[in-house]
Amino acid sequence: MTSWSHLGKIPKVKILFIQSIAGVIGFWLAERVVPQVEFTGSWQLLIFVGIAIGIINSFIKPIVRFITTPLRILTLGFFSLLINMTIVLSIDVLFPELIIPGIAALFWTTIVIWGVNIVVPSFFPKKKNN
Repeated sequence: MTSWSHLGKIPKVKILFIQSIAGVIGFWLAERVVPQVEFTGSWQLLIFVGIAIGIINSFIKPIVRFITTPLRILTLGFFSLLINMTIVLSIDVLFPELIIPGIAALFWTTIVIWGVNIVVPSFFPKKKNN
């Protein structure tokens, strides 16, 4: 849910791994801080949820972002928030153990995951070219 260009040239598998970690932490944190958001599954399922959002962010989101470039420009980036909310909603639909009731909870869950996606990559420094 963020730009990964600051990490330099790193393998797509590592980006998928980082995004999956961010997804796990993001959903776990959202369950803790966003009222009414619940996750009734096991921690193993939470890891699977993180992998699912990592896959969507790595493979599907770039295509959607490219296709919706005119809308994102026209709305000054607001449409990116709608794309991110749709991704979180799709994860909510795919996993019945994740309960995000209402648009406000969906909005705040998306904001929490977005924030985690900004912070987590900073723990993975880019390679230095010698």
